[in-house]
Amino acid sequence: MSLEQAVSFIAQPGGHLTGTIRVPGDKSISHRSIMLGSLSDGAMTITGFLRGEDSLATLKAFKVMGVDIEGPDESGKIAIHGVGMHGLKPPAEPLNLGNSGTSMRLLTGLLSCQGFDITLTGDHSLSSRPMTRVTEPITQMGAVIETTETGTAPLHIKSTADVRLNAIDYVLPMASAQVKSCILLAGLYAEGRTCVTEPAPTRDHTERMLQGFGYPLEINRLDEQRRTICIEGGGKLTACDIDVPSDISSAAFYLVGASIAEGSELTLKHVGINPTRMGIINILNLMGADITLFNEQEVGGEPVADIGVRSARLKGIHIPEDQVPLAIDEFPAIAIAAACAEGQTILTGAEELRVKESDRIQAMEDGLKILGINCQGTRDGMIIKGGQIGSGIVDSMGDHRIAMSFAMAALKSSGVITIRDCANVNTSFPNFIQLAQSCGLKVEAD
Repeated sequence: MSLEQAVSFIAQPGGHLTGTIRVPGDKSISHRSIMLGSLSDGAMTITGFLRGEDSLATLKAFKVMGVDIEGPDESGKIAIHGVGMHGLKPPAEPLNLGNSGTSMRLLTGLLSCQGFDITLTGDHSLSSRPMTRVTEPITQMGAVIETTETGTAPLHIKSTADVRLNAIDYVLPMASAQVKSCILLAGLYAEGRTCVTEPAPTRDHTERMLQGFGYPLEINRLDEQRRTICIEGGGKLTACDIDVPSDISSAAFYLVGASIAEGSELTLKHVGINPTRMGIINILNLMGADITLFNEQEVGGEPVADIGVRSARLKGIHIPEDQVPLAIDEFPAIAIAAACAEGQTILTGAEELRVKESDRIQAMEDGLKILGINCQGTRDGMIIKGGQIGSGIVDSMGDHRIAMSFAMAALKSSGVITIRDCANVNTSFPNFIQLAQSCGLKVEAD
């Protein structure tokens, strides 16, 4: 057994969540701030950067490619001296992106026309995740990318020093912010106008940040669900300071924990409330949660707010499919809310969960059944009947969101919950244990 697998969480039953906390910075925005800041003209400062392993993998990659980056310090402050659109240098060895799917998928687009060969690698989990969803459209644009026979990493991007990428009009086969962002970032280097049409809203941090760096975009709404985003190649990025809001995906565990544990009253400070990320709040409200937003403002083009949450009597629902892309990373936590709700919760249209850091549908089904909850995974979702959460030993499958979700389940369990293989919590939430303890969760790392 490796050291990583040996890290377990031991969560004691009962308790409630109270107080005022601030969860770490948004991972999606942290990734993009490093990428665009490195390619910008000028110096800039990032505050609130997430010092998790995933976003640090992106930071390290750009350092290796010659970008002068100072930090992050303990507060998440970083100084970047951008090298411009064509200033990256070839690394001496493959870029190891650890467990970060965001890093690999976005960099596939960004590095597809840099004029040097480069290889993107990752850990065992990342190397098993599908990459053809990004390599296929980028190849259509003229890039040369080699994958394994099954379309996974390592990805070998071949030099296109004498060839420009061609713009394309691409209709996403499924809603994916990572695929959309990959194509738009490749579009920065393409000849002509690249357009991406998404079948349903997905997180729009890339579009907002590109505009913040002074790069023009055209966004056309086709109907309530579909949007087309177009970008013209050949422009430049102008450095700008970025304040990274707290990550609503990290806040999700506390929103669920405070909702299910009687006597809870918790405030989460400075959380990003981007409309394309609000699925967790919308779904919990439909289930009967008591959630309030206040101190709403806009910081660096991103809406933020303080969020108050009190315990409430949740009820099972059929989760609207239009909310699924808006909460795709939060469903492990939502599954815990469903296990504590009265009645049955049905999730459909979430097949993307099968190919995350783990098969999240299978991992949550297995864990909930061990804890005595009646649930069934389906091809594209789950059916969960609320009941009494018991005790037992569950496996997070090395997935940070699975681990933190089952830790919160102990607030309503009848006994101790042990969660195995939890080291990857550091990918997104390096101080999870300490912060959880500070507001009332009885959990320890072993």
